[in-house]
Amino acid sequence: MGQLQFNLQPERRIFTVSDLTARIRDLLARNFTDIIVQGEISNCRPAASGHVYFTLKDDRAQIRCVLFKQQQRGMKFRPEDGLKVSVRGSISVYEARGEYQVYVELLEPLGRGALQLAFEQLKKKLEAEGLFALARKKPLPVLPRRIGLITSPTGAAVRDVVHILRRRFPNVHLTLYPVLVQGEGAASQIIEALGYFSRTRSADVILLVRGGGSIEDLWAFNEESLARAIAACVIPVVSGVGHETDFTIADFAADVRASTPSAAAELVVQTRREFDQHVADLLGSLDSLIHYKLLVLLRRVHELTRGPSFRRPQDLLRQNRQRSDEMASRLVLGLRARVNESHKRLTNARVRIARMDLRARVAAFRKRTSELEARLGFDLRARLETSRRRYMAAHLRIASFDFRMKMAASHLQLEKLSHDLVSRTERKVRLKRESWQRVALQLQERSPLQLLERGYAIATDSAGNILRDVDQVSLGDSVKVQLRRGRLTTEVKDKNS
Repeated sequence: MGQLQFNLQPERRIFTVSDLTARIRDLLARNFTDIIVQGEISNCRPAASGHVYFTLKDDRAQIRCVLFKQQQRGMKFRPEDGLKVSVRGSISVYEARGEYQVYVELLEPLGRGALQLAFEQLKKKLEAEGLFALARKKPLPVLPRRIGLITSPTGAAVRDVVHILRRRFPNVHLTLYPVLVQGEGAASQIIEALGYFSRTRSADVILLVRGGGSIEDLWAFNEESLARAIAACVIPVVSGVGHETDFTIADFAADVRASTPSAAAELVVQTRREFDQHVADLLGSLDSLIHYKLLVLLRRVHELTRGPSFRRPQDLLRQNRQRSDEMASRLVLGLRARVNESHKRLTNARVRIARMDLRARVAAFRKRTSELEARLGFDLRARLETSRRRYMAAHLRIASFDFRMKMAASHLQLEKLSHDLVSRTERKVRLKRESWQRVALQLQERSPLQLLERGYAIATDSAGNILRDVDQVSLGDSVKVQLRRGRLTTEVKDKNS
């Protein structure tokens, strides 16, 4: 018989990673469903989806936490690094990474309330943006005629404001825009009221007031949207929210902060007595300034009367007249010197023109041309005589040769030389004649005689000076008139300018 074999070792179960992680998740979810954990936030990382991931730690351990977007509704503050908080939620496992973490359902700060923390965070944020800067704040009008009031119509603040305004300036125009000052929708109504006054410009200044209360009651004045609406308002805003010790974000965003609603009303309008006193102070200051200005001007007048210009005006006038005469004399001398210089230059030009006799130049040119022609004829005859002599000498040298042949050749050569000489002579004479004709034509075109040919005449006095003005001669003077042909001597009997 075979032996029976028994396996006494227990069978071991093998888990997959997913199965094991799911078992751990179920175990944690059953035992840690509603827990409260305290610690310090670190590595806070808001996601684009609106969820917030952070680590909660103490001095020895840390745990990951997740705050989903829907759990943040109603939270007044934002989680940030270094903030000590109390976390309420449940523990589960994020299977993709095998990490356990706390799914946060409620988050509260330790040591101070959530609203106080939210207030400090928002104040820090808006202050960093410059929303509370003094340079941005608008000045209040000195005496507003129209006042806009934003508050609850049933609260004590509206009665206090109306009472003070009637007592100080009963003729001021007051416009009440009723709104909720606490609870859901209060901030949106106040923003709507600010927008109304900005659009209509129906007020010179706006009072935003309400009575005192807890931080929860005043929370509508700590909304970020309201702070930005106050900063964007084109009309100066005075905030008077709560009691003297109460501060809201609206107080920092407003152009002027008042401790109470009554103080806000007192800031906006002065009493009639204060206004009259202010006008009297301005009149006194103006009177003092005018008096001081008159004293300064009077002192200036005294200084001028003691000066030499005021005491000796006749002497100054005489000196100025003498200086004027000297400058006039210098001007006359300068002009006279310029006239004399111009007259000398004109006389020299007349002399040069009178010396230039075109007819003598034409005669000299003609004489020179005749001499050139005579010299050319003499040279021509001399060359002909030389050629003849050479011909006779050649004729004698070749007498021993065939007379007919040599004679014919010499005759042909002589004719050729004679023809060449005559051609060269005629060409040279023709070129000289053409050159002379061009010069003569230019002289004829530029000759003053051409003007005389057209009927003009040249008049000169007895000294030979050319006359250009009737003032150069007197009645009875002799005047010579040069015509195209001939010259006349006349006597001046009449002058017309």
